[in-house]
Amino acid sequence: MAEDVSFREHSMAEPPAGEDRQRLLSHVRHARILDHLAAAGSVGVAVLAAELGVSDMTIRRDLLELERDGRLLRVHGGAVLAETPASVAMDSEEPRFDARLRRGSEAKSAIAACAAGIVAGYRTCAIDVGTTTYLMAGHLREAGHLKVFTNSLRVSTHLDGGAPEVYVAGGRVRPEEMSVWGPTAVAQFEKLWFDVAVLGTSGITSEGFFDYSFEDTDMKRVYLRRSGFKILLCDSAKFQRMSLVQVGTLADINLLITDAEPPSRIAAALAAARVELRIAPPAAGH
Repeated sequence: MAEDVSFREHSMAEPPAGEDRQRLLSHVRHARILDHLAAAGSVGVAVLAAELGVSDMTIRRDLLELERDGRLLRVHGGAVLAETPASVAMDSEEPRFDARLRRGSEAKSAIAACAAGIVAGYRTCAIDVGTTTYLMAGHLREAGHLKVFTNSLRVSTHLDGGAPEVYVAGGRVRPEEMSVWGPTAVAQFEKLWFDVAVLGTSGITSEGFFDYSFEDTDMKRVYLRRSGFKILLCDSAKFQRMSLVQVGTLADINLLITDAEPPSRIAAALAAARVELRIAPPAAGH
């Protein structure tokens, strides 16, 4: 409060007028917002508006201006510290499925088991392509009440002979990933509504989550649009990594399952977007 009083006294001693006053007030607000970010890693629109005595709309304009200057990144309900180029790694080529399956296998197994325990409580589930989603499918073979919808031929094969009913989208096959894509596949699943969708990703930053291919991204976005609850599976090796296509923002998902605490920027962005974070316990046998 003392800081507020001193600011008012300064304003009265040298009263600016018109646009000059507005620029001064904006400058002060921006400094306060950046101070909050430096201390907490994230800021909320409502909290800032109450503290600074201005409207939510004014704070949103301030955040937009600061984002344009590269000082922060806006997220749902507030903002987080901006990423710097040095803090994010870019993956330009998609490794082969078998190589990805071996990489970080313990972490992926733990995430898969945790996700399966959640999915087993639903009746209709959309399952994305990917190594961790593939491992999760193996835990669902006894879920007789479950209907599984997928564009992954690997997931459907993994469930072949199991209890769930499995429905595969029709379309063109991407050979290496064994994924089905194209307008026919999109149109088929766009007509459905899933209780839950489980997505994989190539990487995640505070800006959102990514994938290597345009083809598979189209189906991922169908799952996001047509599901009541959205789960993202991401092992910690993918934190602060991005690739060709941004699939969505963190506000597009409800739950992130991973194997370790994310970096502070991602954690702050998840909190701002109201995404639940779950750390998977080690899988049995590891």
